[in-house]
Amino acid sequence: MIMIYCKHIPKIFWLLGLAACTTHGTVTEDQPLSLHWEIVASPYGDTQRTLSRLTITNRSPDTLSATGWSVFFNAGEVEVFGNDTLVAAIEIVNGDFFALYPKEKWKPVPPDSSVRIQVLSRKLNNVTDIPKGFYWVSDSYPGGVPVPLEVAPFASADGHEIALAARVHTQNELIYAAPGKPLPPIIPTPNAFVTGESIFRLGPEVAIAADRVFRREAGYLRDELAGVLIQQPVFVEDHSAASITLRHKEGLPPEGYVLVVDSHGIVIEASKPAGAFYGVQSLKGLLPPVAWQTKQTGMALTAITINDAPRFGHRAVMLDVARNFQTKEQVMKIIDLLALYKINVLHFHLNEDEAWRLEIPGLPELTEVGAKRGHTLDDATHLMPSYGSGPYVDNATGTGHYSRSEYIELLEYATERHIRVIPEIETPGHARAAIKSMDARYARLLAEGDTAAATRYLLRDVDDQSVYRSVQNWNDNVMNIALPSTYAFLEMVVDELIAMYHEAGAPLQTIHFGGDEVPNGVWERSPAVHRLLTSEGIPHVDELWHYYFSRIDGMLKSRGLYLSGWEEIGMKQAEVNGARRMVVEPRFAQSNFHVDVWNNLGDNVDLAYRLANAGYQVVLTNVTNFYFDLAYNESFYEIGQYWGGYVDVDKAFRFIPFDYYRSLEKPAVGERLTAVGRANIVGLQAPLWSEIITSPERMEYLLLPKLFGLAERAWAADPIWAAAADDATAQQSYAADWSAFIHVLAKQELPRLDYYRGGYHYRIPTTGVVEKEGRLHANVQYPGFTIRYTTDGSEPDAQSPIYTTPLPAAGSTAFRVFNAAGRGGRTIYWQ
Repeated sequence: MIMIYCKHIPKIFWLLGLAACTTHGTVTEDQPLSLHWEIVASPYGDTQRTLSRLTITNRSPDTLSATGWSVFFNAGEVEVFGNDTLVAAIEIVNGDFFALYPKEKWKPVPPDSSVRIQVLSRKLNNVTDIPKGFYWVSDSYPGGVPVPLEVAPFASADGHEIALAARVHTQNELIYAAPGKPLPPIIPTPNAFVTGESIFRLGPEVAIAADRVFRREAGYLRDELAGVLIQQPVFVEDHSAASITLRHKEGLPPEGYVLVVDSHGIVIEASKPAGAFYGVQSLKGLLPPVAWQTKQTGMALTAITINDAPRFGHRAVMLDVARNFQTKEQVMKIIDLLALYKINVLHFHLNEDEAWRLEIPGLPELTEVGAKRGHTLDDATHLMPSYGSGPYVDNATGTGHYSRSEYIELLEYATERHIRVIPEIETPGHARAAIKSMDARYARLLAEGDTAAATRYLLRDVDDQSVYRSVQNWNDNVMNIALPSTYAFLEMVVDELIAMYHEAGAPLQTIHFGGDEVPNGVWERSPAVHRLLTSEGIPHVDELWHYYFSRIDGMLKSRGLYLSGWEEIGMKQAEVNGARRMVVEPRFAQSNFHVDVWNNLGDNVDLAYRLANAGYQVVLTNVTNFYFDLAYNESFYEIGQYWGGYVDVDKAFRFIPFDYYRSLEKPAVGERLTAVGRANIVGLQAPLWSEIITSPERMEYLLLPKLFGLAERAWAADPIWAAAADDATAQQSYAADWSAFIHVLAKQELPRLDYYRGGYHYRIPTTGVVEKEGRLHANVQYPGFTIRYTTDGSEPDAQSPIYTTPLPAAGSTAFRVFNAAGRGGRTIYWQ
């Protein structure tokens, strides 16, 4: 069977924090405790929960007494179990922040001794669920000190690994060794292309000419070629003297282009700068992947004519930097990646319950308080830890923000690459960071005696007694939308955003106002809300939703912008068959609301189509196909969420926008798109939520190679299999296209990304392994990637033997996939 031990964890796991056996830190003299987490049963009995044992070892010179200390950590759901409830307790502080503390039956623990506590948590499906960010607080450590956590191997996970490896093997067998059809020259696949036989040599003497309207794109091309050629190209005015020409041509679609490579040179024609830019990206895609490994003296390009334009005008990735922060430099690196594959929208999720990430002049507390996380129980100077950010305020992902100048720099960078940045200011829920920041402002100004200033931007009713818990377990994360100060705050933020975009010369057509996951119970016991209901003649708290977004819509339209939000901005509470549920809100249907519709689960499988048919502008953001923060597969050792299923590159690739029921793993039916609804589907979007993204490597691991599927479906025309009348034809056509797509990924795009912009840390797949007649058969998803193996229980490295033929199914055998650059993925152990 497959066994995964701590000593077998690949180096990549230490880098990404993926390993189930990870020790988070090393025990040192200033760490008074160490912790050991052992999963006993998951699920436990007939529950959907996990029973674990937490061993606490006293590493300090003092006895661990029954009072005066707590261990804080972040988790989804956890409590002490059985008789151990007399010894210790675990209680929620707020959100995902928990505290463990001793109770009356706690027996003192001498130095170098341990105590074991049974705990129940939600079912642990993968390593993402393991509690994290443990730290100790006591009289000696009032600010907290991290304590290391060791997680024991989970034996039940290993049997699952062997079954998963066999399924992966079967999936890999569906990829043809030779696809049997011409491979697309680039990704996303162009609308039309014809290859020729002649060759053009792109050498260091290359000269670029461009019509005036494309001078900026020509400058970008020069800089890109300077990165791959030994000499920077020069500009020339005479088109006849140029090796590469960017030529204006009327009649082409705004983002369309024609790219011609022949023996005489390269010509890119477009009607708009965006089209010329995408022609440049396609030219880059024709360069050999090794071009970015080391500068070239020249490159031979085969003749080709590409006539191309995108299917959708809105091709988006949502980047969440609120829950866990990413630097300006990393965001720029992601922008370069999006531009390379013709994604033209960066939906920038800038605030959350756990942090506010953008400097707003005049509201310094937003970043002085709301952009920092560390140990606290009152959020007065910073926010409490989340997602394992720990006790220290200087942590790398819990703390951080973009200054005004940095944000403008990001906007300029994106605009040069024809990417629109849609800022999201999450309201009225998911707003705890903003609320606590304005509470800090309120306290400061109240202490100074300026009551009017203190309440000017307050986001909560200080007399509100409403009781609620959000989906993420916060009880204080919703703005009070009855307060004039709430709208004053939002107007201040909007006007500052507009000013930044204006200074950057960046387009701003919309601001995303969130609108999702406002829990039941909110506002019900707010005096300010009840005064508003009376004065405005609003019959019920539920109707405040229409009131709020009517005001936000008016504010934005008065500034020449339209409203974007999650699907809930186009919905309302109503009674259906005796139960309260969310239904489409008809009153906003013709207001040009743009809704990102993620929920295609259960009864909401057709929600995107219902909203589009009703008149809303819909961005398909289906969780089952485009939530890139979901794990690649069911392995216990694979990071990622799983509540919406599992998402690998194939989930996005096989998505059929106008009939996505056919894209689902399980059959489903619902409302069909009307002609009006079809016209209201404006594009596709993939969110990358960051609860577990605690490093740039993790970000890139979850984003790539999934991004290729999104790029293909958002740009390329519908494939034949999307509309095939019978299943056999559809399956045959899909298999051919999927095989061709995988070949291009494996042989062109992933090798390119080994070096482009310093290299991206894309996921290298695990080996497919199956036993047949006493021998182990292994395969890999990506043609050209190498499987290496060992038979002594060690982890394969770049010098280990290459798998070429089935191996005896005896002893201990380990398989690991490597890319051309010599980087390996996660190891599969057979024992």
